[in-house]
Order: sequence, then structure tokens, then C-alpha cells
Amino acid sequence: MAFTIVFLKFFFLALFYASPVLVFLALSIAGLGFWIGKREGWSFSDSLYYAFITATTVGYGDFHPRHMPCKFLAILIAIIGVLFTGIIVASGLYAIETAFTEVRGIAQ
Repeated sequence: MAFTIVFLKFFFLALFYASPVLVFLALSIAGLGFWIGKREGWSFSDSLYYAFITATTVGYGDFHPRHMPCKFLAILIAIIGVLFTGIIVASGLYAIETAFTEVRGIAQ
């Protein structure tokens, strides 16, 4: 249980420090999604759904842009999404390494 608590402490601390970048990336994803949705004639919720499904690279295929500029922006959304996910994964790895070092005394 001590390991989990230490892990969560460092994970959320890392996310806190990265939060300005994460918020910027999330707002970029949402903004680009809304722009695409407006151009494609989608609703607000459909645009947000499309943006984050594309950003996570899931891509169910139920929505897809028809206009060429929107397709290029979809690629940009996917790249930003991979960066967003990478920062969260890196924060988790940092927290695991720190928790192992503190709780178990395992060092490199």
C-alpha cells in the first residue's frame, strides 16, 4: 500500500507540473476539433467527440472529415494527441521509478 501511495503522490505531482502544457494541448485538440466540426457541419458534442477520439488515435470511423484542410488538421490532432499521451505516460514512468527508489530502496 505504501508503494501505491508514493506512486500516486509523485504521479499527480508530475501531472501538476506538466499541467500548463497538458491544458494547452487539450485546448488545442478541442479548438482544432471545433474548427473541423464547424467546417464539416457537425454539432458541438460531435466535434469534441471526434477531436478526442482522433487525438487518442482510436478513430472509430463514425465521423471523418470530407474537406482536405480538415483532413490535414485531423493529422495534426493525432500528433498533438500522441504528445499529450506521451507526457502522461512519462509522468507515470517517473512516478514508478521514484516510488521504487523511495519505498523499496531500488536504485539504478
